[in-house]
Amino acid sequence: MKEYNIIHKDHINVGGLDFSWNLERGLFQFEGDDAVLFWITSAMKSFFDTIEEVSGKEAAKVVLETTGYRQGIVVGEYFQGLKMPLEDVAKAIPATYASAGWGKIEISHLNQEDYTATVKLKDSWEYKINLAQGKEKMTTFLAGHFSGIFSGLLGKNVWFSVERDQIKQGDYCEYKFAPSDITIEENIHDLARKSESEKILKLESMVEERTQDLTELVKEISSPIIPVLEGVVVVPLLGKYDENRSEDLITKTLNNLPKHKADYLVIDLTGLHQYISQFTVELLSKLASAASLIGTETILVGISPKLAQEITGTDMQLSRFSCFSTLKHGIYYAIGQQGRQIY
Repeated sequence: MKEYNIIHKDHINVGGLDFSWNLERGLFQFEGDDAVLFWITSAMKSFFDTIEEVSGKEAAKVVLETTGYRQGIVVGEYFQGLKMPLEDVAKAIPATYASAGWGKIEISHLNQEDYTATVKLKDSWEYKINLAQGKEKMTTFLAGHFSGIFSGLLGKNVWFSVERDQIKQGDYCEYKFAPSDITIEENIHDLARKSESEKILKLESMVEERTQDLTELVKEISSPIIPVLEGVVVVPLLGKYDENRSEDLITKTLNNLPKHKADYLVIDLTGLHQYISQFTVELLSKLASAASLIGTETILVGISPKLAQEITGTDMQLSRFSCFSTLKHGIYYAIGQQGRQIY
């Protein structure tokens, strides 16, 4: 059976740092302030994994940097309040963090005049968690954390640049800190704008896709080609025709007339009564002329008085077409010309 050595102490000093406990009240204090222990690496990994799972990797990056930075501000302001010389602070912070298992930390070039610093970290808890997560490069909780420390300590907004990554390059991480316009608030806003932009782009893509589908559907149903009898095809014109729709209609009709072995093309104009223009007349002329070139005769049906007036004002000659008031009469004429009849 495993034996446990229980040490009955409520206060110890490690490396000049005070740790104290009050087990009856469930309290732990570090340097006289309430603190928490036993965030073991596996538990921290679970914490990091959960953040990424819930918010996604991009958002998790901002969350960790922001959390680290804001915690660092508290630490920096604490040391600033001690009025210690910067060289002493540069020694005290690594010792403090080492006592809490944050890894080996070295602070150099901490300069009040130009607000710069360099930090090397070796085998930090973040590094160990990132290894366990299978990361290809370090996350930036600690980089953000030290940005907060130096911002609070130096009284100037400071941000980091990654000079060395322990996962990618081995040995240690190295960060350089200098004054910057980058702020955690701006990072959060950038993330929100990026998220909104991605949603807008996705929505635009969906709209474009649906619009394309609807356009294709309109092409199919707005001017259908209907083979009513052997050798007789009906094309009803519906709605308003612009240049693109007219070209689609002509192309579609010419491609399908040979397929249906059409001797007669019956164009039903009944659905054009509200959309009559010079452009409509030109469409009829082009469609009929193109059909005649492949040996199909055009019959016009459903001509309204208004369309007739529009046509007479153009160069289009109705006399070269067989024209009827109704679709039924036009079909009867076509099959009669073929020497057939409907019983």
